[in-house]
Amino acid sequence: MSVDSPAHLANDTDPAPERTPKVASVPPRGDGKFSFAEARSLIGDLTKPNPRIYWTDFLLSIVGGFIALHATLHVPRLFWPAPWVIPVVIVSYLATVLLFMRSIMFIHELVHLPKEGFNGFRFVWNALCGIPLFVPSFLYYPHVDHHRRKHYGTDHDGEYLSLSHHSPWMIVGFIGQALIIPFLGLFRFVVLSPLCWVIPGARGFVHRHASTMVVDPFYERDDPSDKEMRIVVVQEFFCFLIGSGLIFRHKIVTGEWFDPLWIVAYSVAIGLLTLNEVRTLGAHRWTGDGGEMTFEEQLLDSVNYPHHPWISELWGPIGTRYHALHHLFPRLPYHNLGEAHRRLIEGLPADSPYHRTVATSLTAEIKALWRRARDRGKAAQDEPTAMAA
Repeated sequence: MSVDSPAHLANDTDPAPERTPKVASVPPRGDGKFSFAEARSLIGDLTKPNPRIYWTDFLLSIVGGFIALHATLHVPRLFWPAPWVIPVVIVSYLATVLLFMRSIMFIHELVHLPKEGFNGFRFVWNALCGIPLFVPSFLYYPHVDHHRRKHYGTDHDGEYLSLSHHSPWMIVGFIGQALIIPFLGLFRFVVLSPLCWVIPGARGFVHRHASTMVVDPFYERDDPSDKEMRIVVVQEFFCFLIGSGLIFRHKIVTGEWFDPLWIVAYSVAIGLLTLNEVRTLGAHRWTGDGGEMTFEEQLLDSVNYPHHPWISELWGPIGTRYHALHHLFPRLPYHNLGEAHRRLIEGLPADSPYHRTVATSLTAEIKALWRRARDRGKAAQDEPTAMAA
């Protein structure tokens, strides 16, 4: 049966894998519309996540990231002024940012992985990455709103801004916020968390307004269930311990307040946030105006970057460079997205809207976004003049 409307996007995730056909059995439509049945028939055998890939990829990334972080911190202290120190520090800093970026982006997979069979992975990810880097998994629970068909691009979607309809300076500000977010994160867990523990009335406000990884700063998170709140309290408690240690450990150990780790940690945080914000700018075309969007509008508002994988996988790791494909089939594991995209490109009709989700490069998409915002701003300025005339 051919399906032209994305009924599954009204839910949190894609339909169960066991209901997905494994062989191509739906003839091409050739009418310029998108058929979910046709697409599922092409990628139905790719829906099962491979735990070995998840564990190996994550552990190598996070361990490598911490090794690179320690090199960035300690090589100058131990070997300065050797002439090779600066190049080594530059390389180790870049490796820290890229490996931590890859490790952190597993938070996106945690939302979509099956609830059974990956609890150990969720625990270890939080213990080694989420909590030490101040991105515990509870911050990303509302990501499912971004995948609800009626929520996408509206006030109910915390991961969307109508950037094509605002001044280009909003794009600059979006990237520039990387300078202050590290302080806000530390404040959230070292100051606001204990306030929530001793002042019950503060919990609701903090949970709604300061407990979510968002693009839209005005997004309000729904109130949690009792089970969710227990997870929040446990994770924020350990983040509080990490944050307190970051602030006070050097004073306790050496008697001096200034800790060189502060400079390295802040530099790494800026690098991570800037890279992620640039990636986010290219994940969508941001053409929505805040209203509900049709399926095809949502599809064409999201972008795939299949080209130049050695580069795109660095800034868009763990499947995030296939963002349009992920919105079509949220349960596809990241390690199968490349193969799924190739099958869809080869198997779908030439006039399928899916082909228009492909972009040549991240920089080209961001330039196009800048032009749309600039042209929109010029049109807004010209409108009063035209009305006066």
